Amino acid sequence: MKAWNDGNSAVYRQFIELEEKIGYHFHNKELLKRALMHTSFSNEHRMGKLDNNERLEFLGDAVLEVISSDFLYHEYPDYPEGKLTRLRASMVCEPTLALCSREIDLGRYLLLGKGEDATGGRKRDSIVSDAMEAVIGAIYLDGGFSSARKFILRFILNDIENKHLFYDSKTILQEMIQSEHKDQLVYELLKEEGPDHDKQFTTRVTIGNVELGCGRGRTKKASEQEAAYYAILKLKEKK
Repeated sequence: MKAWNDGNSAVYRQFIELEEKIGYHFHNKELLKRALMHTSFSNEHRMGKLDNNERLEFLGDAVLEVISSDFLYHEYPDYPEGKLTRLRASMVCEPTLALCSREIDLGRYLLLGKGEDATGGRKRDSIVSDAMEAVIGAIYLDGGFSSARKFILRFILNDIENKHLFYDSKTILQEMIQSEHKDQLVYELLKEEGPDHDKQFTTRVTIGNVELGCGRGRTKKASEQEAAYYAILKLKEKK
């Protein structure tokens, strides 16, 4: 592999491109490299056990919890503890972080092993959400708490209402339908594709004979959640 810090290398140019997207330029680009390095890459290149983004993910998860808790505490002064906890969960869960990562196309910049790359690792929620937390950890180490907070506010703690809908979409859709219809919502599995380690499920949600939304995910539950989310958006648009 070419020296990543060679200004002419493709990897280095990708790092600069990602920094422009997120609005943060690393003093120590080794931290950014580590944040983007999946275990499949380090294993394939016979690197050390700690030469991946898992430790940064651990740190970023903790930083994200503190900053999101502080933000929600001050943003919603009338919310009790239980409601704050649920709202925080909706903002920092795997599907939501994966949704946030798509805004900066984070999967494109990951260092993956060839096998993981070939089986769709760049789009896998678990991988990109972990990388998102690793990037937070890297920014925290490189630029401190303030820099990490700016990144989190810009890319994660934004559009809260929409992300809460995404997280709790099945419950919200059920409540919307119950108030206006007697028919029951039905989630129908349309397709199941891919090998066991990389399944993709496609589900639609209907009421009567009318399709309200269709979604995809790594699990049946995730595909149902996405189907419900698109159904909510469709119903809101009609209103």
